[in-house]
Amino acid sequence: MYNNKRMAGKYVAVNGANTNNLWDLFEEAVRNKKGEKMMYDCIIIGTGPAGLSAALNLKTYKKSFLWFGNKNFSDKVSKAEKITNYPGFPSISGEELIERFKAHQESAQLVITEKTVTNIMPMETEEERYFMVLADNEIYETRTLILAMGVMAAKLLEGEEVFLGRGVSYCATCDGKLYQGKRIAVLCSSEHYEQEVEYLAGLAEKVYYFPTFASTLTGENIIISKDLPVLVNGGMKVSSLTLRSGAQLEIDGLFCLRNAIAPTALLPGLSVEGGHIMVDRTMSTNLPGCYAAGDCTGRPYQYTKAVGEGNVAAHSVISCLAAKKLKEK
Repeated sequence: MYNNKRMAGKYVAVNGANTNNLWDLFEEAVRNKKGEKMMYDCIIIGTGPAGLSAALNLKTYKKSFLWFGNKNFSDKVSKAEKITNYPGFPSISGEELIERFKAHQESAQLVITEKTVTNIMPMETEEERYFMVLADNEIYETRTLILAMGVMAAKLLEGEEVFLGRGVSYCATCDGKLYQGKRIAVLCSSEHYEQEVEYLAGLAEKVYYFPTFASTLTGENIIISKDLPVLVNGGMKVSSLTLRSGAQLEIDGLFCLRNAIAPTALLPGLSVEGGHIMVDRTMSTNLPGCYAAGDCTGRPYQYTKAVGEGNVAAHSVISCLAAKKLKEK
């Protein structure tokens, strides 16, 4: 059941998906809502084949939508040496397919918003159900959602979900100021997020930096380590990390900056099985108005499957919006 009351804080206790700080942002947005904030028809999260397919279809039907993701599309696609099962292209490299994606995006005048979505909250008023989406500390409102963010390449740290909102954060700009003058650890999976690491270094006393790639980042208070964390420890809040070597590192907070966020951490109440979002043939999730497409829904991890699911999800959104419009009359 959706609601927009503080009672929804139950999600915090169950899933740890939202800190009190984040809930305050959502609550403030509800209080200040006076019609000035645009309500989009849809927000798409992810710029892989599924996200592109969904965006193209929503554009065709002239729906208002935001499309969050990387302007370079999918790293997974770009690294493919040869693709032989994509209809119309007997043999094409991943880089060539990405160039085709970009050309199609530009010809359709689709805009990609390069912001990281870190939280989604289902809301309900007397008039309608909708979603509030938090991206880089900005809140956006939408009637429907399409989740097309792929699957996490890396496993969560043991204890990460337990301490989410209690010392573990996925958003540097949202929670960074809470750790001013403190000692933090940052686990980072891409150079794309190193500007956020620098932002955190400007606030914290000391940053223990754990990049999963070859990083050249430097800073007076940045300590780079290849001894990656495996376990998050603490009581009411995070207090330390256990590293691969068995060493203990005392910290006040942990920031996990990855290309993807676990679906249950992103959206409270979302049904997931085996790490994949559960959907039906219309790509509907268990949350009304929320759809999913692509690798995040499960195997096979195929580009053609993702494109088809993105198409179905977009048409389900169109049907959902039409039903909402009829109900309003």
